Amino acid sequence: KYNSWDKVDPAELFSKAPTEKKEANPKLSMVKFLQVEARGCDCVVLWLDCDKEGENICFEVLDAIQPVMNKPQGNERNVYRAKFSSITDTDICKAMEHLGEPNRNEALSVDARQELDLRIGCAFTRFQTKYFQGKYGNLDSSLISFGPCQTPTLGFCVERHDKIQSFKPEMYWVIQAKVFRGKETPITLDWDRVRVFDREIGQMFVNMAKTTRDALVESVSKKEKAKQRPLALNTVEMLRVASSALGMGPQHAMQIAERLYTQGYISYPRTETTHYPENFDLKGTLRQQANNCYWAETVKALLAEGLNRPRKGVDAGDHPPITPMRSASESELGSDGWRLYEYITRHFIATVSHDCRFLQTTISFRVGTEGFCCTGKTLLSPGFTEVMPWQGIPLEEALPACERGDAFTVEEVKLLEKQTSPPDYLTEAELITLMEKHGIGTDASIPVHINNICQRNYVTVESGRKLQPTNLGIVLVHGYYKIDVELVLPTIRSAVEKQLNLISLGKANFHQVLQHTLDIFKRKFHYFVDSIASMDELMEVSFSPIAATGKHHSRCGKCHRFLKYIQAKPSRLHCSHCDETYSLPQNGAIKLYKELRCPLDEFELVLWTSGPRGKSYPLCPYCYSNPPFRDMKKGMGCNECTHPSCPHSLNSLGIGQCVECETGVLVFDPSSGPKWRMACNRCNVAVHFFEHAHKVQVSQDSCESCDASLVMVDFHKAHSPLLDGETQHTGCVFCDAVFQDLVELKHATMRHPMHTNRGGGARRGRGRGRGRRPGGRGNPKKPKDKMAALAAYFV
Repeated sequence: KYNSWDKVDPAELFSKAPTEKKEANPKLSMVKFLQVEARGCDCVVLWLDCDKEGENICFEVLDAIQPVMNKPQGNERNVYRAKFSSITDTDICKAMEHLGEPNRNEALSVDARQELDLRIGCAFTRFQTKYFQGKYGNLDSSLISFGPCQTPTLGFCVERHDKIQSFKPEMYWVIQAKVFRGKETPITLDWDRVRVFDREIGQMFVNMAKTTRDALVESVSKKEKAKQRPLALNTVEMLRVASSALGMGPQHAMQIAERLYTQGYISYPRTETTHYPENFDLKGTLRQQANNCYWAETVKALLAEGLNRPRKGVDAGDHPPITPMRSASESELGSDGWRLYEYITRHFIATVSHDCRFLQTTISFRVGTEGFCCTGKTLLSPGFTEVMPWQGIPLEEALPACERGDAFTVEEVKLLEKQTSPPDYLTEAELITLMEKHGIGTDASIPVHINNICQRNYVTVESGRKLQPTNLGIVLVHGYYKIDVELVLPTIRSAVEKQLNLISLGKANFHQVLQHTLDIFKRKFHYFVDSIASMDELMEVSFSPIAATGKHHSRCGKCHRFLKYIQAKPSRLHCSHCDETYSLPQNGAIKLYKELRCPLDEFELVLWTSGPRGKSYPLCPYCYSNPPFRDMKKGMGCNECTHPSCPHSLNSLGIGQCVECETGVLVFDPSSGPKWRMACNRCNVAVHFFEHAHKVQVSQDSCESCDASLVMVDFHKAHSPLLDGETQHTGCVFCDAVFQDLVELKHATMRHPMHTNRGGGARRGRGRGRGRRPGGRGNPKKPKDKMAALAAYFV
């Protein structure tokens, strides 16, 4: 009931709608598998990720397996929790020796965050999506989503955009002087006053400096300085560097880091800690890198001289910092995997290296009445920059040796005109910094929020991984500013995160925090609904009404005028005369379908296709949004329609049960000729057959062996596989000996996973598509590796 956008008022989602946890991927049957493994066991050791989300999964596992485990005797413990930070022999043995208990409070804090984000996000998203997509045709976003973390993240990007737009450049002037001595190369001096904003005053200072041809050295200072080695690496710093230096988006970088972790190359990649524990084996970790050709010399020198004590960072109490766990090469890890691993390893080596030391020389000059200076740096010891060369001191021309009172000749003194420049758009690295500073999201969820605002078409990623807000993103944030600024500012989410943290520490009650936060957002939601006209005023200026968008396509069954096809996301058909909008399948192309009409409502059928190598099926725009039969759901095309006599329905074109999925039916695609095919109406299985045949039709008769519908094929004479020049043959696609070599199973190319397994029972119609799976044909399906699936599920 509550999953229906049409039947439920979004305001009910704050309190009335119950929540339930379901398997993320029901196909894995993970709960059933865990119960089979746990049946009859006396105790369980939970080896989940050691963060709050991991604790939450611990209790999900316990809910699944405790009913089938043996009951403990008396007060005997039967649930243990292993705490580990990397998948190495040492860490695993150590974790097994020091087993603890799962932390209920940390799990509850995750439950609270999930429920808050679900209820708040769904309510706001449903309301504003339905309101705006019903009015405007060129929003180009399939969902106008709101999220307690996602929206403040977008707010940071739009705030920077607003600063750029409102920036007014201002002219300023600087004096540049060049001096030389004898035959030495001239050196450029910086003005002590830096700049002035009045040209005439700048010219006055130039005239005063030009009163003399000599530049006198007033002082020479030499100071030894150090560039500090980096702190130990945490998740946020890794994501920042991956974006700014490696050109990887945060989501992509996190996926690679998780893969490196599960393969045992790095320690756990989600941590806020930048301080190595006292018992951390720095020398052992470093020794593993001694034979890697990229940094072997640096590592051996460090081991010989002794490691430098790492800088004291912040201990957040979660996991040790990210470090390499064993040596690797590019051929093992692949391009992106190696680049991230190389950075993590170099960063670790740098944390136990010495600081970079350099000598900074500053020479102060007096030219007339004006002071100038120049600065130069000379490297004394590279320290950690030997392994992180991009952090090194840039090579500069050496300054001439001189003393106080020395005179140089002034080559020129000139006034340079410049202007102030606006800030640039936020980079991903800068956005990550802002999110961390304001407490928006966790180290695990920051990449997800950034990825969401990109996918929703609120921002685009430009060169240099800069985030530029789109028109839609800007209008949304400005609308929130007008209605309720707290919806977009980071303050309220930051306060919620603090409350969630108190739950994890056992200092706040789960139900009280949940109820209090939902009450606040429920009031905000009602005020938002009442004030939506303020945002709508901004939308009207930026976007076109739905009636003025799109191009003429198929005909409406009610008024028989042309419907308009709106290609911008979400693609849909709109009738301006009836003022009705009809949903369409997404992530594909829509074409006219031979001007054929639906027998139920007179709407012209359209053909949806996912591309030349994908699958396609016809649909009625009206039936797609308004299912005509009880056993049909919204979003079903003609290939799932149970109409008893329509020539385009499942009843007429269904051939047999899908050879892979449980509920699908293979349906003939009459528009696919001359490369004929049938495709499953549930999964992405496509069966190609009878290429270059002149005509293919589905017969009313069924196969006696497998109950699949027979197929009538009219071959071209030149390509007929039949004997004696025959061109026509009727038989079963699965059982007929003539057809066997002409059938090829493939997987259709789909543009989006939403088109696979939409759930629900099989709709086989009357007498159609009841064919059982043919036995003994082709390669048998490999059994799923349940342990690999389990690991993938929890990681």
